[in-house]
Amino acid sequence: MRGRGGKGSSLIDIVPVILSGGSGTRLWPLSRAEKPKQFLSLTAAETMLQLTAARARGAGFAAPVVVANAAHADEVEAQLAAAGAEALVLEPVGRNTAPAIALAALSADPDAALLVMPSDHVIADVDAFHAAIRRALPLVEDGWLVTFGITPDAPETGYGYIQVGEEVAAGVHRVARFVEKPGRDVAEAMLAAGDHAWNGGIFLFRADAFVAALARFAPDMLAAVRASLDAARREGARVWPDADAFAASPSDSIDYAVMEKADRVAVVPVAMGWSDVGSWDALHTISEGDAQGNVVSGDVVALDAANCLVRAEGVRVAIAGVSDLIVVASGSDVLIVPRGRSQDVKLLLDAMKK
Repeated sequence: MRGRGGKGSSLIDIVPVILSGGSGTRLWPLSRAEKPKQFLSLTAAETMLQLTAARARGAGFAAPVVVANAAHADEVEAQLAAAGAEALVLEPVGRNTAPAIALAALSADPDAALLVMPSDHVIADVDAFHAAIRRALPLVEDGWLVTFGITPDAPETGYGYIQVGEEVAAGVHRVARFVEKPGRDVAEAMLAAGDHAWNGGIFLFRADAFVAALARFAPDMLAAVRASLDAARREGARVWPDADAFAASPSDSIDYAVMEKADRVAVVPVAMGWSDVGSWDALHTISEGDAQGNVVSGDVVALDAANCLVRAEGVRVAIAGVSDLIVVASGSDVLIVPRGRSQDVKLLLDAMKK
């Protein structure tokens, strides 16, 4: 996975940048602010964070840089002990993905190729992912900003899309445009056209190319992040950016701040069994069920049940004579919704807060 950097540079490794700042609750009651889904074992014995690190480990990959919520420092270090993180940059406050990636880019060698990955996604076909990385590397080394477009299999309205433009290298295309989360009709039209991919939020670029783009398109953000690192406290692999300086940064996603504005932006379309596991329904879809289509975990008894997802932690759950249900029990909290309605978790949490 090695590739040559810019002029005069030597062979370099790809530096995985794992974004673990999220505190999402879409998989409540298992996922909570104090232990969000990247720290959970949802699809394998390993946690989502551990699986993310594992898919960018070995020949051609350097030790990862992890950007995480400061409150999760101990959890990240414990889970990634085997990975030996090069740096654990601890955000004092959330400022979206662009400042988080800026922290990593300014902490890495300027000519390093940064592979930016969310910590809580599934990629079933790692070989296909690595092949897509290899296709992207020549352009990355020439200063392009590359994203990976997930081959869509449904008109999903919960994802952003990328319109795939002209081919600029084998298997690599110029990005024609980024598309916001579309309505159903628009999503169906884009799927039918065959020239759009889902925006999976995975990127590959040189650190200096991203910093240069920030300097051009988001100079206030770059200045704030740089100041926060200049005044950072360091202890071993841990880096605590200055809280006041970092809080002064605008809050923006990498798509808005850089990717939609930069000139040389490319996309590698790839089918690699990707999922953001954004709901219990999504987890049911990507999980292997029993003969009746049930996906169960924990102390669960299911009789005459079909196509259900049932997870039990610290409690026994028994179901009978039901179908197409999602039942998740964790401690004293229990979620019960029909399949297809798991996005209502947010509404339920809002209602409970009131």
